[in-house]
Parts: sequence; C-alpha cells; structure tokens
Amino acid sequence: MFNDFGLSRSIETLTLPEPSRVNPVMEIIRKEGGEDFFQYLQWLQLAREPNLIALSSTHHFYYESDEMKTVRTLVTLKKLNNIQHLNHFLLTVVRILPQKANFIGYFKNDTGNQSVFSFYQSTRFLNGLVNYLDSKTDRSLTKKTVSSLLEEQKLNVIDITDINGMTYFFARKTG
Repeated sequence: MFNDFGLSRSIETLTLPEPSRVNPVMEIIRKEGGEDFFQYLQWLQLAREPNLIALSSTHHFYYESDEMKTVRTLVTLKKLNNIQHLNHFLLTVVRILPQKANFIGYFKNDTGNQSVFSFYQSTRFLNGLVNYLDSKTDRSLTKKTVSSLLEEQKLNVIDITDINGMTYFFARKTG
C-alpha cells in the first residue's frame, strides 16, 4: 500500500455503521462491490460523502453534465480488468469529473507470484485463450500499470490497497 496522505488506520479495525443508516448509493456499492469495497470506502472516510456517484457494473444510468459538476467522488463498480477500452474509459472519467474530485475503483492485481514459473506461464496462456474464445475482456493489470494509466490521465494516485485478492485504488483529479 502506498499512502501519500497519512491514511494509516488499519482496515481491519473499522466498525461499520448499521445498514439502515447507510445511504442508498452505499447499499449499491455493498451489493455490487462487496463488503471489502464497502470497508475500503469506510477506511477512506468517504462512505458518508454526500456527492458520491457509483457507476453500477450491472445497471446503466445517464447523468446530465450539470449533475456531474457537484460530484466529489465517483466510484466504478466494474473491475478495471473487465473494461474493454480502459484508456478511453479513464479519459471520459477525467473529462466529466470536476477539479479535485475523487475516483475510486478496483482490479485484480496480476502479481505473478507463482511458485513455478512454467505453471504460471501455462496458466496465463490458458486463461488468455479462454478469454479470447469467450470474447470476454479480462486484461492483466498490476499496481504499476494501473498507477501509470491513472497518472497519464491526470489522476493522482493517493492510495492502492490489496484486500482479499483484489486491489482497490483511490485517485484524485489534478489538472
């Protein structure tokens, strides 16, 4: 985890609010993103952010440009690995977000920490073949790759944290 703003509290020490006190957007995040995503937003102290929008991975919503002017935090619930045109998606995010707005999401980190390199290569090859045949996007991403992609789009990476096999990031629009 890197942490530029002193976010030093442990994720495990969080006490979660009662579900009845959580706003509807956070309930969508909890349902679609899971408990770990919800806890990550709690840890960042953004779960009670009033100007938060969640981009659902299953439902499509249309937002007017005026609605986006007041957004302080945009959360994508679709895993970055599954976004077909990731650069275009990030460019669009940057275009719609106001200055100093937050962008939060997650991805499966392909660390390559396999004990047997040949097994890793053959597994990776088979996964790639299955994904190609299935015509389903499941791009291989690392923390370094995602950080670079975000920084290229003028999104300053504030935090990247691994939780239960997934990697969650917190970035802020800088320019």
